[in-house]
Amino acid sequence: MKGGGIMTNAIGMIFGNLNSSALQGLDPNRPIGTVPFGGRYRLLDFALSSMVNSGIHTVGLITPQQYRPMLDHLGAGRDWSLDRKSGGLFFLPGVIHSLNHTVHFSLQDIAVNIDFLEKDCAKNIIISSSDQVFNLDFRPVLEEHEQAQADITLVYNQSVHPPEGSDRIYLRMNAHKKVTAMSKSKEVAGLQSPWNYFIDILIIRRELLLQMLRGYGSIGTIELSEVIAHHLDIINVQGYFCGGYVGRIRSVQDYFLNNMALLQEEVRRDLFINTRPIRTKIRDNPPTKYGKQAQVKNSLISSGCTLEGKVENTILSRGVVIEEGCEVRNCIIMSKCVIGKHSVLENLIMDKFVEINEGSVLKGQPNKLMVIPKKAVI
Repeated sequence: MKGGGIMTNAIGMIFGNLNSSALQGLDPNRPIGTVPFGGRYRLLDFALSSMVNSGIHTVGLITPQQYRPMLDHLGAGRDWSLDRKSGGLFFLPGVIHSLNHTVHFSLQDIAVNIDFLEKDCAKNIIISSSDQVFNLDFRPVLEEHEQAQADITLVYNQSVHPPEGSDRIYLRMNAHKKVTAMSKSKEVAGLQSPWNYFIDILIIRRELLLQMLRGYGSIGTIELSEVIAHHLDIINVQGYFCGGYVGRIRSVQDYFLNNMALLQEEVRRDLFINTRPIRTKIRDNPPTKYGKQAQVKNSLISSGCTLEGKVENTILSRGVVIEEGCEVRNCIIMSKCVIGKHSVLENLIMDKFVEINEGSVLKGQPNKLMVIPKKAVI
């Protein structure tokens, strides 16, 4: 397996303390990494699975103040093969408990967990956010990192249109993929289309990271990306192009569009690879039951559902009940929701355990989605 032998020289760190306040209407106490995605996954499953599938056996997860949803989902890490005597899954405390999405890896959050870095002999640390969907094999990334004798490798993507979000970091590189400028301004970075933008995944030498922590770890909420940008002239920072699908969740619209992208075969092919499966908590549910009047078109239906109505361009999580006469279009419906008879739902996101009374009509707009909070009764 190409590059497989060098993964023993790397450990992983995932920033799980990003809050979900940007996803208005969804449970505000839920870390964004534990927000359901695609009917059966959680957002952090993608970063964690990518690391495990790449042969990384030690992963530290920086947790938020409200970390119980993470513990409920991950447990001891068994479903990711991380319940092991050597290495495994480590829950690390975060200093910045409600880290917002404009911060690219707070150095204070890493500094408070310096013991995690010091007690391991790994040469490199792979760092990722928890608010993205992707499926990345880190072995070729680390192989290029070593071949270039890089201190840091920043994973990037390209777009012919300016990526949305003022917190995007754009990269300028020379012909050898050495990063010569990092900026949140395309103009300052001196870039032209297509734009190279950092996707919040990087590899850094462990000793260099420890050195940065000793020099900067006590300075407020300084970001790791800031420190890297300030030292581009004295450290070797390389770029690695990730050409696969990467969907970042920073708003309700992001969440909806990235879920709906799963209805496209090419996106599913990019994210769900047989040799690198996205792992999640296993639940033993019966198959979905389709009634005589059920009609399903271009939708993802999880196990344990009961369908008696029409469902189109929709994603259903486990255990959803759609009663007879219902019409559900362009919706994301999370676990254990019950939609009463003859209801019409369109352009909405429904959190878990919602009950919709018989004959209800709930319609949002494609650019202004309706969001129904957890356990609501309508």
